[in-house]
Amino acid sequence: MRIDAWTFDVGTTEDHVEAMASRTEQSWDSGADIVLFPEYSWAALPGCKDVHEMAAMFWNTIVPKLQQRLARPGKMAVLGTAPCVVDGELRNRAPILVNGELGVQDKLFLTPWETQFTGGKALQLIEFAGARIAVIICLDIEVPELSVLLRGQSVDLILVPSATETVLGSERITRCASARAVELGCAIVVSPLVGKCTADLVDDNLGRLACYLPSQAAFKTVNRRVESDLHVAEFHCLNSDVDFSSLKTMRRNILETNPSLISSAKIELPQLIQH
Repeated sequence: MRIDAWTFDVGTTEDHVEAMASRTEQSWDSGADIVLFPEYSWAALPGCKDVHEMAAMFWNTIVPKLQQRLARPGKMAVLGTAPCVVDGELRNRAPILVNGELGVQDKLFLTPWETQFTGGKALQLIEFAGARIAVIICLDIEVPELSVLLRGQSVDLILVPSATETVLGSERITRCASARAVELGCAIVVSPLVGKCTADLVDDNLGRLACYLPSQAAFKTVNRRVESDLHVAEFHCLNSDVDFSSLKTMRRNILETNPSLISSAKIELPQLIQH
């Protein structure tokens, strides 16, 4: 399966709908099965006076257009994230198209500056083309408790739309994503927001496109850690080919040291010994 991860320049003068739709089609036409765009790709929509107006425009006007245009059987796309009003609360929500059908995933944990938002309540697992996929948004990939929840769920692929403004933020995302690939025994693909704008939600953005695979014998002959240069602007794409049959081979190999097959159920909580 091929996954194309795109950066999205939030400062682009292109029409945002055309910029994302045309690049999705470009990837699909060239052989990609899944396309991934960054967190907050829709945080600088022109003509919106506030975040609530932005949410209404995106989910009521833009999403139906994208769903109609990108309704292609056998293809999947994570179209970044955008503010969304849910039961009177703002969520940071990713629209996910699978065979033309619309699904969503909310960001679960929030950064200190996301004060207008409320975290989501559930992590979804998506079945697509025989693979089990999770969309984990930015900071969420840094939270080890989510990795614990996914242990034993046979997740094959984690897609990480992200938005970071510093090298340290980008580094936290990529280092934690790499760790999750090792401890969960799955592939992880990261897509960062780039560019500069004057929007309230995002201003300066940078990051690395990345793909990580398990450090196991089934993947010994392939590059298990691919990271792009640090991008600060423009549209860039990372093509990643993931052989899910190798994941099945890996999981059958119970004689190999593999952290994804180890349970911590018998371990007691840490005990403090005072001296």
